[in-house]
Amino acid sequence: MTAGQIAGLIAAIAFLLLVIFIGMFLLKLSRTISEVNTSIRSMTSNVDVIAKQTDKIMATSNTLVKDVDDKLNIVTPVFQAAADLGESVSDLNKATQHLTSKVKNTGKKGAAAGIAGTVGKTAWNMFSKHRHSKKN
Repeated sequence: MTAGQIAGLIAAIAFLLLVIFIGMFLLKLSRTISEVNTSIRSMTSNVDVIAKQTDKIMATSNTLVKDVDDKLNIVTPVFQAAADLGESVSDLNKATQHLTSKVKNTGKKGAAAGIAGTVGKTAWNMFSKHRHSKKN
């Protein structure tokens, strides 16, 4: 065997090894792509199931929101009546305070008039006694 033949044999063996490694790589790549395709199919079917369940949830949510809205419309007048009652109680409280202050002021005026009357009566009695004592 000549050096050229040995070099050709080495090149052929290297080429054979290269072809084998490329073949193995392509087989692994093929398996990986196959698994990716399987995963994509599985994810697609899962997404379809999730989409159907989401549609059901949305329909149920819409029904619940409508029901809550209807019940809220029923309860709203009750809250309005409670607010009106609170306002009426507040007005009554203010009116009572106003009346109480008027009664207090009237009582003070009445007490002042009573004191003035007593002073006046005492003064009249003293004047009357004084006049009566002058006549005698």
